[in-house]
Amino acid sequence: MHTIKTVLLLGVLTGLFLVVGKILGGQTGMVIAFVFAMAMNFFAYWFSDKLALKMYGAREISYEEAPWLHDMVEQLARNAGIPKPKVYLAPIDVPNAFATGRNPKNAVVAVTSGILNILSPEELRGVLAHEIAHIKNRDILISSIAATIGGAISMLAEMAFWSSLFGGRDEEDNSIGGIVGSLLLFILAPIAAMLIQMAVSRSREYAADATGAEICRCPLSLAKALEKLEMAANQLAPVAEREVNPGTAHMMIVNPLRGSAIASLFSTHPPTEERIRRLYELARKYGQV
Repeated sequence: MHTIKTVLLLGVLTGLFLVVGKILGGQTGMVIAFVFAMAMNFFAYWFSDKLALKMYGAREISYEEAPWLHDMVEQLARNAGIPKPKVYLAPIDVPNAFATGRNPKNAVVAVTSGILNILSPEELRGVLAHEIAHIKNRDILISSIAATIGGAISMLAEMAFWSSLFGGRDEEDNSIGGIVGSLLLFILAPIAAMLIQMAVSRSREYAADATGAEICRCPLSLAKALEKLEMAANQLAPVAEREVNPGTAHMMIVNPLRGSAIASLFSTHPPTEERIRRLYELARKYGQV
């Protein structure tokens, strides 16, 4: 169901792109905007992993430093049927973890110093299983596609607005109605694209929870880890504001940045309470509770 939902959402996002392109009307402008968005996201797809790791001063952990951690990652990767990802440590106090890399052969699992201090080995195993699930499900590729189309929609909407403001294709484009319509498109199209992108991201988080539970074969481990991480995120909100770049918050297993109730509606993460509830349902199916 999560895969079907993701495909449908990407289809809606593509449809929105075509609608905006049709309103803009210029085939050349549409192609240029799309190519520009593709170029930006091509760079992000190939280099975002290095940028994210460098942003947090993360370094690769050798096997000699933490053999237990490497063995845990290797076992989970074997369960998932993918190559063992590299293991990195981000020296920040905020307890969290993330996965990056353009495909399973070039993947990285990163943990923060903070998460190693608060989770038990079994809870950490659940978290690592979730991140390996992201790699297995190729969520980085899916998010790149969504970002490409969403970025193109925003550019097309902006082009339509400025075109109508400073000389459209005909008199109808230059009328007050045409300008107002372009203004609404300029405001609403990117918001619609953002909402669809967030829906894709939330769907992939649920899918990673379910896949991660299968990989570690213990949904309760991940559920208990999420409980601790959510509590820590609330307690360490001021620290997270200093240590976490908002542009990378969507990569984390739990959103470390706290905001208002309205801001939570636009979060790339689903409610942690709902994720925990679903994991407990899985545990009941497995006869673990």
